[in-house]
Amino acid sequence: MARFKAAGVEPGQRRLNGPQTTGREYRNLSAVLHGTTRQNDVPVPARDGIQLMADVHRPDAEGRFPALIAAAPYPRQLQDLGAPAAVIEAGASDFWVPRGYAHVIANLRGTVGSGGVYTFFDEQEREDLFDLVEWTAAQPWCDGNVGMIGISYYAMTQLAAATQRPPHLKALFPFNVTVQLWEAAYHNGLLSESFITPWIHSLGVLSAHGDCLYRRGLSRLLRRFLAIPAIHRRFDKIDGVQANLGLRLVSRFHHDAQPWNGLLEAVAIDHPTRDAWWDERDLTDLLADVDIPVYLGGEWSNVPLHLPGLFKAAEALARNTHVRMAMLGEHSLPWPWESMHIEALAWFDHWLKGQETGILEGPAIRYWLPGAEQWHTADSWPPPATHTALALSADGSLTTVERPGERSYATDGANSMPGQLFWTSDPLLEDVDMVGHPELQLTATSSATDTAWILLLQDVGPDGTAVDITQGWLRAGMRQVDEQASETGRPVLPMREPLPVPPGEPVDYRIPLIANARRFRRGHCIRLILTSDDNRKDFQPMLLFSHASVGTAGVNTVHSSSRLLLPILDGE
Repeated sequence: MARFKAAGVEPGQRRLNGPQTTGREYRNLSAVLHGTTRQNDVPVPARDGIQLMADVHRPDAEGRFPALIAAAPYPRQLQDLGAPAAVIEAGASDFWVPRGYAHVIANLRGTVGSGGVYTFFDEQEREDLFDLVEWTAAQPWCDGNVGMIGISYYAMTQLAAATQRPPHLKALFPFNVTVQLWEAAYHNGLLSESFITPWIHSLGVLSAHGDCLYRRGLSRLLRRFLAIPAIHRRFDKIDGVQANLGLRLVSRFHHDAQPWNGLLEAVAIDHPTRDAWWDERDLTDLLADVDIPVYLGGEWSNVPLHLPGLFKAAEALARNTHVRMAMLGEHSLPWPWESMHIEALAWFDHWLKGQETGILEGPAIRYWLPGAEQWHTADSWPPPATHTALALSADGSLTTVERPGERSYATDGANSMPGQLFWTSDPLLEDVDMVGHPELQLTATSSATDTAWILLLQDVGPDGTAVDITQGWLRAGMRQVDEQASETGRPVLPMREPLPVPPGEPVDYRIPLIANARRFRRGHCIRLILTSDDNRKDFQPMLLFSHASVGTAGVNTVHSSSRLLLPILDGE
């Protein structure tokens, strides 16, 4: 056994929470050979003279090593705290450093001691990331091979850096990523208010403090407490619900008004449609020419935030031959993030150290199939499937044979009355595997000039227990559709300018549900729920992500000619 302290999965190592691979065995992985040295608050110069602040964790040995950068607006000082907080997402330094990697954790411009003003995923941030990569590569302890790591915002900065093509950036491992910032704030025109508002306020709160709070006093005691194995293991199932509640709690504390209030006004008031401000914060076109190896990943349960970005990133990187992708099951990316580190080690050992680990063997895509509780593979996404159409019949059934008629509900724009409609299939006669991009082709009439369509797809067991699978959303006034995508099952919704709904007239909508995978087992039922307000007590949105009201009252009527399209794997 190595004499150095390290995190991992072997006896004597600090146990890492969460799954560590996509069910595979690897070879020639870097061993634990080093202790750790650490430099806090290292200034990193940007091209305009502003200094970003970074903590550098590296092996305490002579020589040069590859480096992994994690950059975000979250406190770098807290990344080793061990708390189940959604801002601790840079990865476990005590895993990487003993295995021969430097781990550079940096704060973005205008956050937690870094100079300048936070600019929120724009061109300035991308230029800073280029400078950070090249500064790291030039350090005497770095061998010039640089990768990037981390989930959520730390994943977003990886792709943002790649669009600038820094010469020394050699590999990325972005899990839970967002490519278009618009879709993190708006769901097809509906403001994701319960997330974006506390998130921005939380950035202000966290950036108002520094080393005095984050490294000293109580935080030292807290580190020791959270490191107790029995305590640490309790965080193995921390998910997005707890993370969202934590953000709301932090957001209540005092912080400076600017730039945070101005940023929230820009998101929620000044730019309610996808305009040039959002275009500057969209990586889609910029990723087309990126050829850096990228291992994309996400978890099926992260429907209202990062899961859409995984598939947008895969599409944007379609010409990149060095892309791998993994979709994980529930509780696969808990906080503090330290899952999938063995998988990432196999990736970085291959690309940064030249070791044959087996990471490139087999199909490029691996996904966990909930319900079947097993790994599946595919050569491309989505795997071959046929979209089976189920009618939203007037009797509340979800069936292949339409039962004509219509169903209505009233909404006052904030609290629906009675609030929601259900359509449920008969118990399935055999297992059915849904993998890919579902869609609702909705025909509906509204008495208002605008409304919200909010969908929830569920798997209902024989005992009546319902499991949420995925959601879809659309502000009716932003219903434009790219008809060229009509055969793909993945409609493109430009959503540039709202178009009033003609009151009293049937309108056809195409509402994408976020891609997902599920084995609906024999005896289970498929249920679709539709509402116009997800702040209701009798409706719980996934991860508690609810939306601001569109502010209109009226009666919405759903016609039985509406169809739910489910991608069923070919051969079933």
